[in-house]
Amino acid sequence: MTIIMSLFDFSFKGTMYEIIIHTGPVGKVVLSLLMLFSVISWGIVIKKFRVLRKMKKETEAFYEVYSKKGDLRNINAVGKNLKNSHVARLFVTGFNALSISARTSFSEGQNPEVKRVVIDNLDGINRALSRTTLQEITRLEKSLTFLATTGSTTPFIGLFGTVWGVMTSFQGIGAKGSASISVVAPGIAEALIATAAGLAAAVPAVIFYNHFVNKIRVISNEMDDFTLEFLSLIEKHFIRR
Repeated sequence: MTIIMSLFDFSFKGTMYEIIIHTGPVGKVVLSLLMLFSVISWGIVIKKFRVLRKMKKETEAFYEVYSKKGDLRNINAVGKNLKNSHVARLFVTGFNALSISARTSFSEGQNPEVKRVVIDNLDGINRALSRTTLQEITRLEKSLTFLATTGSTTPFIGLFGTVWGVMTSFQGIGAKGSASISVVAPGIAEALIATAAGLAAAVPAVIFYNHFVNKIRVISNEMDDFTLEFLSLIEKHFIRR
């Protein structure tokens, strides 16, 4: 108990900055590496939030137009301008595939001047939509691997710094021949800072990784639902019977 209170007393006498400055070369390398992981992770988190916010906003705008069930060409024109919306991308892809697959036909019993667009099957459109879904999910998952790596690796890097700090303390005890707080405290402080830095980098990375994975799962399901809805729409109005 006396040692713990002495450690607290030591930490209050020196600021955190001073403790970090006086850590050994290995401790500085460990802390620098953990800081690098943390900065990159937060950069990824901020970027992902911006991407998802734009995606949500543009998807809502697309659904507002799509829900009116207007002319597909008009919806396609709107969708081309909503490049951050996953659903708009799907629609544009499906519309382009429909344009490639479609041909103009005269309906039996109709006025020869009245034409309608027909297609033989949905295979080409379905493949195009599946490719777009895969591309969109891959785009959203980009950089998430780094968050997962940060969450799983930085605690061990911090643990290495902890072990090294404890070893430094024992070396100080051996060199000085004394276990006084002035000998032990610097190494222990270095060890505790490395542990704290490792957790500070890992915990947010794990939290946001799980958050983004869940968001991407929801987006993937939404794209699957829209694919089925779009294919049903095409089948109803454009498949030749």
